[in-house]
Amino acid sequence: MTTIAFIGLGNMGGPMAANLLKAGYALQVFDLSAAAVETAVAAGAHAAATASAAVTGAQIVISMLPASRHVEGLYLGDAGILAAIEPGALVIDCSTIAPASAQKVAAVAAQRGVVMIDAPVSGGTAGAAAGSLTFIVGGDADALERARPILQAMGKNIFHVGANGAGQVAKLCNNMALGVIMAVTGEALALGVAHGLDPKVLSQMMAVSTSRSWATEVCNPWPGVLENAPASRGYSGGFGNDLMLKDLGLAAEAAMGVGASIPLGELARNLYAMNSRAGHGGLDFSSVVKLVAPAA
Repeated sequence: MTTIAFIGLGNMGGPMAANLLKAGYALQVFDLSAAAVETAVAAGAHAAATASAAVTGAQIVISMLPASRHVEGLYLGDAGILAAIEPGALVIDCSTIAPASAQKVAAVAAQRGVVMIDAPVSGGTAGAAAGSLTFIVGGDADALERARPILQAMGKNIFHVGANGAGQVAKLCNNMALGVIMAVTGEALALGVAHGLDPKVLSQMMAVSTSRSWATEVCNPWPGVLENAPASRGYSGGFGNDLMLKDLGLAAEAAMGVGASIPLGELARNLYAMNSRAGHGGLDFSSVVKLVAPAA
């Protein structure tokens, strides 16, 4: 049986690990949250005392962490786990981080005889729970084929977009577009409500018209429109505003690196920064609608 080390059991990593357990894989897990580890153990995982212990004897290592510094801190340096990972093992980092960080860690892994791919995901917490995520993969094609059965246990769509770091570039492009779309969808709904329209009817119309999007159909930013959307539970859970802010900052850095112009992406970054300063950083990113409709 393939043994998988899974590090990072947050809102996304927890459900992803659960789907691997359902698929019959043996999991050795580690997270700084004892409650998250307990949930995984209750589903059949084995708890490891440290990240290094989690990867001992594992053929596959999966990480799902918040930012570049966490990924580099996990894998690199004197305390990094690359020294504990067996040569020949495959590392799949599903975090959304800077492309340069992904390339840096992959290069050090290769020096140690460890194969690494970056495989950030799209689909949100609902997709993680349902096993319907999209994986956006950067790395060697042979490594992807090795990872494919694992990824298929957690998602429905797999795209190979290039070499190491390319998965991160593609993910940042996706999240930049999502951030802009969510912000303008909130503005549109706020405008309609200000004119006395029912936000649910307006959203239903938009969802089958030319403004349809994930923001209108899955993660509607207006409370009460979609029962299972974060907006209908006080903007709790989901994809945090500050995580979107981080990704938009990474997109801005990536744009500067190649001299690309992203005026709407920069504007969206400022909006999510304003939302964070308003005290909504820990809420779902759809809470950006509060900038134009504070009562939402």
